[in-house]
Amino acid sequence: MRFFLLATLFIVCIGMNAAVAQTNMRGWHLKDKEADGYRGISLEKAYELLISKHRRSKSIIVAVIDSGIDTLHEDLKTILWNNPREIPGNGIDDDHNGYVDDVHGWNFLGGKDGRNVIDDSKEDARIYFQYKRLYQNVTGNDFMTSSNKNQYAEWKRAAQSIEAGIMPPATIENLQAAFVKLQQADSILRDRLKLVNFTGSQLDSVQVTGSEVASAKAYYLGLTKANHSLNTSDQDFMRGFENFINAQKKSAANLNEEPLPVRVQLTGDNEDDIMDKYYGNNDIMTSDGFHGTHVAGIIAADRTNHIGMEGVADNVMIMMLRAVPNGDEHDKDIALAIRYAADNGAKIINMSFGKGFSPHKEWIDEAVQYAIKHDVLFVQAAGNDNNNIDTTYNFPNPLYKNGQQANNWITVGASGDEALGGIKAGFSNYGKQRVDVFAPGVQIYSSVPGGNKYMDEQGTSMASPVVAGLAALLRSYYPTLTAAKTKYVIEQSAVRPQGFDLGRYCRTGGIVNAYQAVLLAEKIVHK
Repeated sequence: MRFFLLATLFIVCIGMNAAVAQTNMRGWHLKDKEADGYRGISLEKAYELLISKHRRSKSIIVAVIDSGIDTLHEDLKTILWNNPREIPGNGIDDDHNGYVDDVHGWNFLGGKDGRNVIDDSKEDARIYFQYKRLYQNVTGNDFMTSSNKNQYAEWKRAAQSIEAGIMPPATIENLQAAFVKLQQADSILRDRLKLVNFTGSQLDSVQVTGSEVASAKAYYLGLTKANHSLNTSDQDFMRGFENFINAQKKSAANLNEEPLPVRVQLTGDNEDDIMDKYYGNNDIMTSDGFHGTHVAGIIAADRTNHIGMEGVADNVMIMMLRAVPNGDEHDKDIALAIRYAADNGAKIINMSFGKGFSPHKEWIDEAVQYAIKHDVLFVQAAGNDNNNIDTTYNFPNPLYKNGQQANNWITVGASGDEALGGIKAGFSNYGKQRVDVFAPGVQIYSSVPGGNKYMDEQGTSMASPVVAGLAALLRSYYPTLTAAKTKYVIEQSAVRPQGFDLGRYCRTGGIVNAYQAVLLAEKIVHK
């Protein structure tokens, strides 16, 4: 699960004091270049056009396959999908679909006893240890069958992936030292300035005296500005930094420590049998719903309550399918989540996750084909490794194992703004064939769990729901648009930025634009 770009940012930012040109850009991703000065998606212009055309929306279901969601959040509780065939909390499978009390979706990472998988292993480590005894002493593969040769090649690639992902011990030590210095700076600022749960933006406006306090302020702001995290509380920022360091330490142990079968132990699922479907529980909130809550808010946070922030689409029901842990998702969970979404009326599926290995890709391919028959549009994050995914492994993807391709699929790279370091986000994956469009994915303000909070985050994980929200808006106001037509409208209306050749990085060369998309939808529907 490559959710965030912390690896790049925390290494780059150590010792930096560079300022971001603009710090007050909350909601910039929805704005208009001409009217507001930012390269957003011109959302308000789109709604004004819809009003002028007397268009009315029809509610649409968007499935979010992710880590979970804060079902009590002030900006999300009104837009949750409610299973019309299920009676909440009665402990009965009222709709006879095999999932008890699946009111707002389902948790494929849960046990019937209420426990949940939070941390899981990486897929490369799972593959490496699964076949280590078979292949660790193999020096040639001439004696192998065709099937074994493919298996051996994947095992070798997994070993190389683990090795490539391990930071040198000295780098991890430097990160640990930087974290200690960050803690010291935070302690000084809290003590001397009497700040409690402050953000970088709040600190930036505080006048300080004394070299120790000034140094602490400069160091803290250097890190938060480099990470575009000025609106993140100090405690949350430090927690993210510490989690990143711990993840690097864990990666360094992957070659020597076999991953624990946490998922199997908690869910009781036979993960090698795709027909063993009815595991999990209905707890879609859990304790690790940060990412899913942020993604859901970008798509459809309540646009009528005038609090917090606004989502892209105004008449959406979010179906949460928890299938992505802190680690890599399992192909079986993703395949079953896709089928669940299709069976329960979702017309768009957002997938803000990815990995470099897919041992049961055929299960996902079959689920995708099934969903496409139900007129579902897939929207997927391209990933945050600054890789060309035309030539590197990136799963899931629309290319089936048999060589054919899923048409109802949009792969999204992350764009930024000149005030945020450039039009193409430096972390974003790209590909002239495999990435279809770009969408805002830098310093995106959205909902997070725990007491109606909001925070800036970034990644293609944030760009994908911008496109999913746009797709929902189009299919809501133009219900005759099929998934294929919606994809066509989004891609053909994407705006090519002047002075920057985005065509080097994606198939359309454009950034999605809601206003232009509505203009094109009007023409298509009236034909």
